[in-house]
Amino acid sequence: MPPVHTGRCLCGDIRYRLTADPVVARICWCRDCQHLSSNGTVNMLVPSAAIELSGTPAEFGSTADSGNGVRRRFCARCGSHLFADSTGRPGLTVVRVGTLDDPSSVRPGANIWSASAPAWACLDPALERVEAQPSPPKPPSPRQTP
Repeated sequence: MPPVHTGRCLCGDIRYRLTADPVVARICWCRDCQHLSSNGTVNMLVPSAAIELSGTPAEFGSTADSGNGVRRRFCARCGSHLFADSTGRPGLTVVRVGTLDDPSSVRPGANIWSASAPAWACLDPALERVEAQPSPPKPPSPRQTP
């Protein structure tokens, strides 16, 4: 059974539990992520069905530089950005690693959209570097969870 990850927004109005391991974890330097955080964001992709949510996030939809439609979900009270769903990754949801109760439990393996990173960005040379949008990972086969 995979370890259970839990997380929340800054004010605690929205809490979540993940019942599956991340498919992939990466640092994203796309301009949208930079607008959200003033930096790159550390994200993990998890099967959408593995997210148990308490609270109702607000939503914002837009079109990303990749051309995919993106639905971002965040806390309406404190503004913490929690999740994103993309038409380019059906069945997978982006979870912002910084919202995990233990963000050290997930380690990114790549920098993506690195061509968009500012000149001052510290890109770990030990991580894979992808200049733009990587190919979408395949979601894992559904697993039974208790």
